[in-house]
Amino acid sequence: MKNFEKIILPELLNIADSFSPITLGEMDEVQFMNRTDTKFVLSARQLPALLKDAAERYRMLEIEGERSLAYKTTYFDTEDYHFFREHLKGKLNRFKVRHRVYEVSGISFLEVKFKSNKKRTIKWRIKNKWTKEDENLNEEAVKFLSENITVDPEKLKPVLENNFKRFTLVNNKDKERVTIDFNLSFKDFNGKHEHLPYIAIVELKREGFTCQSPFISLLKKYELRESGFSKYCVGNAILYDHEYLNALKPKFLQLNKLKDDYDFFVVA
Repeated sequence: MKNFEKIILPELLNIADSFSPITLGEMDEVQFMNRTDTKFVLSARQLPALLKDAAERYRMLEIEGERSLAYKTTYFDTEDYHFFREHLKGKLNRFKVRHRVYEVSGISFLEVKFKSNKKRTIKWRIKNKWTKEDENLNEEAVKFLSENITVDPEKLKPVLENNFKRFTLVNNKDKERVTIDFNLSFKDFNGKHEHLPYIAIVELKREGFTCQSPFISLLKKYELRESGFSKYCVGNAILYDHEYLNALKPKFLQLNKLKDDYDFFVVA
């Protein structure tokens, strides 16, 4: 999918430069470690127009002169994929454990995400370095996880790596953050790899559902509807032969449709 780098990415970077910048320090009020999430999945070819329309009402995070920020995430699970199965079953009060590297700054965090039965996302994290060469999580990590999840952290192992680029937008007036993830790829730990440049994931992050989001209006303009998307579940389903995958069948039908849309407009 080299056409993404040749056609879409240069246009995205040009549009990103038109946003007023915001620094990490200025984003303290919109960290939202206890929040509501609303996700939308769209074709990557729709991103330039959507991003262009948002420039007047949002600022864009800039770190060391970069706005298209690279993220690397490693997900942890048990031998029998407890977290993955809980998600597929639609269980609330569920956990996700990941190690995320913010590649521009080099800062990394071990994070726990908790989806409550009130459909709120709560996140805890600590600065922690881990690499795939490490056999186990370190003592600090085990202690942190013991305090925040119901699974024995000694039973966790790295199962999936996810890489993507992200634009982070902050509402000029209200407490709202919008992340736009694109150029996704997944790897297992046996060399298998999958690249999904044809999709983008938009996520609105707010304290509650009362914020009148300009971005929601833009998404409606392009006839885009709310659609859940778990990078962890989709990547797992692509790379591993799991049971219970019928639960993800609608998601893969959606992805195939988006790929067809992308190929029709972009691939020569």
